[in-house]
Amino acid sequence: MTETGKFDRRMLEALVCPLTQTPLSYDPEAQELVSKAAGLAFPIREGIPIMLVSEARKLD
Repeated sequence: MTETGKFDRRMLEALVCPLTQTPLSYDPEAQELVSKAAGLAFPIREGIPIMLVSEARKLD
């Protein structure tokens, strides 16, 4: 987490989808990490990615 509470994009290098183990993309407007392979978007709250499948939003 950065000082401003925003997501640090460098974390993307270390994070993968917990379901598919594939890379994630960052959606800055929605403050989500998106797994296209799983069809899920994981929320980022106060700069912290919530990598729980139960907390993820299903993509349309």
